[in-house]
Amino acid sequence: MTTSTDRTTVAAPADLLQLVGKPLGTSGWRIVPQSDVDLFAKATGDEQWIHVDVDRAKDGPFGGTIAHGYLTLSLIAPLFENVLTVEQVSMGVNYGLNRVRFPSPVPVGARIRLSASLAEAEEIRGGVQIIVDVTIERDGGERPVCAAQLVLRYYT
Repeated sequence: MTTSTDRTTVAAPADLLQLVGKPLGTSGWRIVPQSDVDLFAKATGDEQWIHVDVDRAKDGPFGGTIAHGYLTLSLIAPLFENVLTVEQVSMGVNYGLNRVRFPSPVPVGARIRLSASLAEAEEIRGGVQIIVDVTIERDGGERPVCAAQLVLRYYT
């Protein structure tokens, strides 16, 4: 469960055109438990020991198990829901990513949160396409755990 610390709400997709270059907000903190890492490992078949073998990982390079980078990436969706609300939308589409980096690991049990700013917005047929710069940070971490650029479409 996440709680929002800061968010942007717009009445319609066209209102996003006025927010280019502005921060959209910061989500609340979310804990990444071992159970989520284990489920992700099962779902994807990536059961590498650094993610799922708690005993072995204690002696590994990270001092414990860490979340998969792609698990961290997948958490953008629920965290971003706490940052931007677009009303009067018939459909929202995750159109893709322009870039993704994982500069730092997410130790299991860590708290993470997302910050976002609107890099670009343009009208498209039936709606608006936006490009959002997203950073996920770890509580107490020196570097981000994920930096990505999302491409989203909101249709009226």
